Amino acid sequence: MRIEHQPQALHVIGIELRTSNEEAFRTIPAFWQRFSQQGGPAQVAGRLSDEVYAVYTHFAHAGVDNQGVYSLVIGAAVAPDTALPAGLARAVVPASRRAVFEVERGRFDRVGEAWQRIWQRGDLAKTFIAEYERYGPDGRIEISIGLAPEARPVTPAA
Repeated sequence: MRIEHQPQALHVIGIELRTSNEEAFRTIPAFWQRFSQQGGPAQVAGRLSDEVYAVYTHFAHAGVDNQGVYSLVIGAAVAPDTALPAGLARAVVPASRRAVFEVERGRFDRVGEAWQRIWQRGDLAKTFIAEYERYGPDGRIEISIGLAPEARPVTPAA
């Protein structure tokens, strides 16, 4: 794991699924299949790269936890002013401090296990606003979790 600062908001356009952790193992694999059948990232006009993003956002308890329903938007990164085509959705990952976890290259089957390990960690100040998986055309896979800003020391007034 590494901690990094994402200096700008990430805008992703793609297809959207509303699901929950209880349904995820049933709904998400079929959703990925649908994304592939509809042309994958090529269906997103104006995409900035061939990377695929899976953004988890619009949590029922945003800012608190990942329980309840949430949105999963699978698509491609676009410029902030890219028009939203009919039938697709936009997810915005705000500029933020992030914990980034690498998954073994090309091992899509290990992503679920990685999520389980991440959610069991109690040492991360997770924001529960927008998390994402990034899939590179070279097989690289990363999971990025939003973190609360670092506390800044308070200096006493002189």
